[in-house]
Amino acid sequence: MGQTVATPATGRSGSGSSPAAGGRRKLLAQRGWRLGDSPAALILLVPVLILFGIAVVFPLIDTIRLSFFDIKGLGKPKFIGLGNYVRLFTDPAFRNTLVTTLVFTLSVTAISVSLGWALAMLSSFAPRQTAIFRLMIFSAFGVSEAVAGYMWIGIFRPDSAGLLNSFISLFGLPGFAHPWLGDVDTALLSIIISASWGAVGLPLMLCFAAVQSIPKSVLEAAYMDGAKPLSVMRHIMMPLSMPGVRVAIFINLLGALRAFDVIYVMTGGGPVRATETVGYFMYRESMTQFKLGYGAAATVILLVAVLIVSIPAIIQRTAGAK
Repeated sequence: MGQTVATPATGRSGSGSSPAAGGRRKLLAQRGWRLGDSPAALILLVPVLILFGIAVVFPLIDTIRLSFFDIKGLGKPKFIGLGNYVRLFTDPAFRNTLVTTLVFTLSVTAISVSLGWALAMLSSFAPRQTAIFRLMIFSAFGVSEAVAGYMWIGIFRPDSAGLLNSFISLFGLPGFAHPWLGDVDTALLSIIISASWGAVGLPLMLCFAAVQSIPKSVLEAAYMDGAKPLSVMRHIMMPLSMPGVRVAIFINLLGALRAFDVIYVMTGGGPVRATETVGYFMYRESMTQFKLGYGAAATVILLVAVLIVSIPAIIQRTAGAK
């Protein structure tokens, strides 16, 4: 009764498991996964998935649904299909907003990443001596965009109380005093400078960390071969810091693309909608003009732009992980 019968195929006892099943269990054990972990993992994930669905998935789906309706104030929604999207791309104000968004996003990303990368290269030659300097620059990244906006308003004020105009007057050039935020020709440039100031810190830290990960033996070998500091920076440090640069470009590009706070505080999209980006356009149409469907369509356009920027970076990171 208690004896086991050997199988003719394998010569092992019938109570034993097959080699294939044993191999699968061994593989799962090597990966740190046990079948008994599934219920516990689901229990831990369910609250997060519920919160994610309430905070992200449901608003996203509802925004897409609203974009197909004509909703004015508290009036009854009227289904118009793609009418809001057709109207958007035939609206001169929205086309101007797209151009402003493109200029703002590319300018802020280029300025902030270039400055951060350059400062990281210089700081890498004296890491200890520049620690406080790097901390001061990175601290600007943690300042709220609204707070930074109010600070830059004080700098760009058109009267003599404005810091920039006061600085210009010190050189005896009162004719160069200018209403920087009130002029169509200089308002967007002022916003770009303000947004770039707060975005330099992240590229600085990412690029500096990438440089610090370079093996010291590589740098020592370059110096022993007679390489100058500028040559080391150009041919070794800059190429090997490119992973940090790519991450910084991705993050700063997304941040500039969805910018709202600094524009809302400093110019409110003016003058004459010269600094209005897509993020502010959807706020204006939805919250001040009460065109909820029209504003929702602009939100979907912004979402598509974010996805276009994000998907290539995600694919690259996933391919690199494999």
